[in-house]
Amino acid sequence: MKGRHQETSLIIQEAIVAQAQGNEEAAHKLFTKAFELEKQAALTLLTDFDNEPTRSILFRSAGSLAMNCKKYREAEKLAAQGLAGEPPQRIMDELRELYQEISVHLYAEVA
Repeated sequence: MKGRHQETSLIIQEAIVAQAQGNEEAAHKLFTKAFELEKQAALTLLTDFDNEPTRSILFRSAGSLAMNCKKYREAEKLAAQGLAGEPPQRIMDELRELYQEISVHLYAEVA
């Protein structure tokens, strides 16, 4: 899992560089790849509630990447799964903030 998270971090760095260079298509592909890897890592801990804060951090990260990829419904599910555990207060606050941001996008899609 640690190796997968490190791989995800490197891909995110590549995506940020591509974005800074104006290559939105490459950046989107890289962010999507990073999202899929982080989601896989998070889901391996779906019911491992004793593995905090790692569990909630992975769900927060996967949810944030889903938002970045405009996968708002997916982001909503991941944030909720992160909140389903017993994250530390700081991570819980960040997950709630992410959930609120997601809700804004979901409501905007409906309007």
